[in-house]
Amino acid sequence: MATTRIGTQINAPRSAVYQLLVDGDAVAAWMMPDGIAVEVHRFEPVEGGSFSITLTYDDPTDTGQHDAGTVRQQHDAYFGTFRSLIADEQVVEVLEFVTEKPDMTGAQTVTFTLTDADGGTHLEVLHEGVPAGLGPVENEIGWQLALTKLVALAERGTIG
Repeated sequence: MATTRIGTQINAPRSAVYQLLVDGDAVAAWMMPDGIAVEVHRFEPVEGGSFSITLTYDDPTDTGQHDAGTVRQQHDAYFGTFRSLIADEQVVEVLEFVTEKPDMTGAQTVTFTLTDADGGTHLEVLHEGVPAGLGPVENEIGWQLALTKLVALAERGTIG
């Protein structure tokens, strides 16, 4: 299990950024890179509250049944709980992928920490327990893409 840490500067108040971390619709808009649809099934942003999210990739995958020529949409899912919520300061989530792949199993902790910086907000994301099947470089790239969308949403109210 690996750890990644990434930060970004957002020209918006901490309260606005915090709201984007604890609103299920907002998370669906910014959390995943383009090409992945996000469906939030449950999102209870209170300490001990749970969440459940399904990801659907735009590019279908071959099921390996070449003789049948079967192709299907690729889905992933994860679920978890909110371990800690400190308004306008920090969100701590513990999550796990729903998977049969041994290299993608296990609990992961994602800590979002917000601090004042240069008239806006510095957001740091610490992702602990990154599964071996994801890898820290791939994980960091994914977080960079997601945070780019979060910055756009916080600063302009739109992703694009």
